[in-house]
Amino acid sequence: MKEFDFTLKFAFSNLNTEAEDYVELLGQAGCDDALIGIGKKGRIAFQFCREAKDASEAILTAIKEIKSVIPDARLVEATPDLVGLSDIAELLGFSRQNIRKLIHSLTFPEPIHEGKFAVWHLAKVLQWFEQGQRKPIEPSLMEIANANMQLNIAKEFASLEPQFHAKISALIV
Repeated sequence: MKEFDFTLKFAFSNLNTEAEDYVELLGQAGCDDALIGIGKKGRIAFQFCREAKDASEAILTAIKEIKSVIPDARLVEATPDLVGLSDIAELLGFSRQNIRKLIHSLTFPEPIHEGKFAVWHLAKVLQWFEQGQRKPIEPSLMEIANANMQLNIAKEFASLEPQFHAKISALIV
């Protein structure tokens, strides 16, 4: 068994739902290994430190437990996944300036969003550092970042209209 640290953020379908009403039930359902955040109206967040055989099992069992208590809760985001320059620097112990220089390397992963602030999938950045820069990455961080990336992409993929997906599938590879 390995230990995985991750956060799951959910939205309530009814904005008048009181998150406090669920805290005790969530603990009984198995979420006793999470800190539960209830500060934002209509939202609830879970910061897990969960033991499991792999990251996917840790995340999926957590979601199953949450949905058993709050069936209409909608997953907003699983983290760590989407990161900016400052996040990368903090996670890897580099300065922002050093990361900014590395980003200009031709081999650095392409961001999923470019604009005033760029955003990357953490798993792709960690893989680049581990393979291209020979920087050792904590295996559980690599595993959870990859699992969260897969979950977040799948969540967004599910909202595609089937006709649109069929038309663009061959174009986006």
